[in-house]
Amino acid sequence: MEFFRIIKVKTQDKTIQDELTIENLEMIGNEIFVIGDQNKTEADIGGIWGEFTLTRTLIRGGLRFALVECPNALTWTITTGIHPDPDVIVIHLTINRQQQKESFIEEIEEFLDDQSICLQQYFKGNTQLKMK
Repeated sequence: MEFFRIIKVKTQDKTIQDELTIENLEMIGNEIFVIGDQNKTEADIGGIWGEFTLTRTLIRGGLRFALVECPNALTWTITTGIHPDPDVIVIHLTINRQQQKESFIEEIEEFLDDQSICLQQYFKGNTQLKMK
């Protein structure tokens, strides 16, 4: 299954890569938090689905995050600068199931809504800084 959120805020992929770090998870959302070891590319995190290793990978247009031990292979990207609408931020989340319990789908939707709100507030609040 896949899920999308579009944030109508213009920024640059380098800004996403430089500023949305594991060290700054609170900028990304309120649903996950560091609970153990961390470095620039991974951390032990806790959240609504339990405890996992979170990985952070630079990709074209932004970042990919993944929950390594997740039985649903949950991963999401935060990107910008890609057609057909290069002037928005896109959050794209996938799981490796074609069907899932409605309660889990609702949790995913809430997770994405939270990230959308946090990222919109962060990038809109810093628009002048981000575009320099």
